[in-house]
Amino acid sequence: MPGEQNITMFQFFEWYTPADKKHWVRLKEQASLLSSLGLSAIWIPPPMKGTSEWDVGYAPYDLWDFGEFDQKGQIPTKYGTKDELKAAIEECHKHGIKIYLDAVLNHKAGGDETELFQAVAVADDDRNREIEEPHDIEAYTKFTFPGRKGKYSDFIWHCYHFSGTDWDAKASRKAVFKIVGENKSFAEDVDGENGNFDYLMCNNIDYKHPDVVAETEKWAVWCVKEFGIDGFRIDALKHTSAGFIQHLLNHVRNETNNQDFFAVGEYWKNDVNDLDAHIESNGQIHLFDVPLHFNFAQAGKEGASYDMRTIFDGTLVKSSPESAVTFIDNHDTQPFQDLESYVEPWFKPLAAALICLRFDGYPCLFYGDFYGIEPKSPEEPHTAIQGRKEMFSRVLLARKEFAYGSQMDYFDHANCVGWVRFGDENHPKGLAVVMSNSESGFKDMEVGKDKAGQVWVDMMGYWKDPVTINEDGWGQFHCHAGSVSIWVEKEEGKSWITVEESTPEEQEKKDKAERDARDHPKSKAGKDKKNEQGFEAPHPDLPKPLDDGWEHLLEEDKPAEGEELKKDDGDHQG
Repeated sequence: MPGEQNITMFQFFEWYTPADKKHWVRLKEQASLLSSLGLSAIWIPPPMKGTSEWDVGYAPYDLWDFGEFDQKGQIPTKYGTKDELKAAIEECHKHGIKIYLDAVLNHKAGGDETELFQAVAVADDDRNREIEEPHDIEAYTKFTFPGRKGKYSDFIWHCYHFSGTDWDAKASRKAVFKIVGENKSFAEDVDGENGNFDYLMCNNIDYKHPDVVAETEKWAVWCVKEFGIDGFRIDALKHTSAGFIQHLLNHVRNETNNQDFFAVGEYWKNDVNDLDAHIESNGQIHLFDVPLHFNFAQAGKEGASYDMRTIFDGTLVKSSPESAVTFIDNHDTQPFQDLESYVEPWFKPLAAALICLRFDGYPCLFYGDFYGIEPKSPEEPHTAIQGRKEMFSRVLLARKEFAYGSQMDYFDHANCVGWVRFGDENHPKGLAVVMSNSESGFKDMEVGKDKAGQVWVDMMGYWKDPVTINEDGWGQFHCHAGSVSIWVEKEEGKSWITVEESTPEEQEKKDKAERDARDHPKSKAGKDKKNEQGFEAPHPDLPKPLDDGWEHLLEEDKPAEGEELKKDDGDHQG
C-alpha cells in the first residue's frame, strides 16, 4: 500500500556459523542495528535439537527441545539455549522485527532405539520402482526423548509414523527404503523428480498418519504461543506433502487468530513453471525465487557477455511478484555446500540493487554476504569470505528511505540498465539506479519535473561527480565498470566521501579511464552496439564509500582517527 514502509528479510546464519552456542546472543546484540537499516523480519536457523552440538539444524532430533534439555550430549543447541532465543526474539520484537522460524518438518534423525519392520528398497532415480522384495530391516525409528521426559509432549515416534528410511542397521546397508504396511506409501503431492521426491533423507515423516498430523499441529501452535514466532520458513518444501503444509498453515492461522502468519517455502527448482504451479494449487505461501538466483549466478560468471535486459526472464518475481521472496545467496548456495552456486562477489552489489530497490518482490539478504562466511574448518582459514556490511548497508538504507512509488525502467541496453523510483506520499524523494556489467556507462533518465534543479549524488559513493536535474526533470546518471550507482537528492549533513585505497599511480590510471569513459562512453543508454570484445568478469577495486552522516553504519566499519578504512573489495571469494 502507498505510504507503507518497505519490508526486508534477513537470513541470520550461514552454514559455518560458529558452534559456540552464542548465536542467539549475537542476534539480540544486532537487533538494533538491523532495525535501523530497515530490516523488518529475521529468518532464524532451525532452533530445535539436532543430532550433535555442530548440527546446523537440518537433521532434527527433537522439535520440542530448543536448547532446554540434556539430549545428544548437551543442553544448548549449536546456537544457544531456549531462554537466550526467547530473549533475542523479545529484543527483535521491541525493534519492530518479526521472526520467521526455519521449520524442518520433512524428516527426523538420531533415533533413540531400533525397530524391526518390513521395507523395500527403491531405485534412486525412480522411487516408484521397487528393486527387491519386501523384507525385514532394522532402523533407528523409535524416538523416546529420554532427556525431555514428556514435557510439552509425550508422543513417542515409531516406524509406522514414517514412510521411508535410508539405513538398515541389521545388514549395515544404505539405500532408500520404502516402509511397507497398511496405508504406507510415499506422499503423492510432492515434486515429481526421481519419480517421486517425497524421500530426501533420514527417517521420512508420513503425514498421512493422523497422529503425526496432530503432533505437528500441536508443535506449530506451541512455537507461536511460546516464542511469539511470526512465520515459518518451510524447509524441503518440494519433498513434503503440499496438502499437509497448506493444512498446517491454515491450522496455525486459525488457532492463533492470525491470518497474516507468514510462510515462505524452499522449493528448490530452477523452472518457474514448477514454482507457479505450486503457488496456484496451494496458495497462501511465498516461495524463494530460485530462478532469479541462478540468473544472478550466470550473470556473474559471464560478465559482459550476459544480456542484462534478460536478468528477470524466467523468474518468479516476474511471473508471480506477490509470492516471490528474492535472494542473492543462502546457506545452501555458499561454497562447499550441496547446492553450491555462489554469485560472484563483483556482481553482488548489482544483485542487491536488483532485489532491494525495485517495486516487486520481498527481498531477503544473507548473513554470509553481510557479516562474512567463516572458514570451512580451522585448518582451512583461506576458505573464509569477508562480509560487506557497509556496501549492503548502503543498499538497505536506499530501500528504507528512497525506493518507493511507481517505477520507470530503462532496460534498453545489453550491458547498461537502469530504473527510476518516483517516491510516494510519505517518501517523496525517489531514486535512480544505473548499473553496468561491462565498461563505465550512463543513462539519461527522467526523475520528474518536480525535482528540477535538484543536485543528486551517488549514495554508494562510487561516482564522484554530482548530477543536476534539468528543467524537464531529466538527469544523466553514471556508473563505473562492473558496478552500480544509486542516485538520490543530496541532503545537507549527509555527504559521500570517497576513500582512496589505491596507490597514486593506480588512481591516476583509474581517473584517466573514467575521463575516457565519460568522453567516449560505450554503454550510453543503449544507443551504441554491445561491445563484442572478450570480457573477463570485472572485480573493480572501486573507492569505498564512507559517510559520517549515516549514523546507522556499524561503528566497527568506520576508521578510527588516523587509521585506514578496512578493505572490503569484491575480489575475495571462496
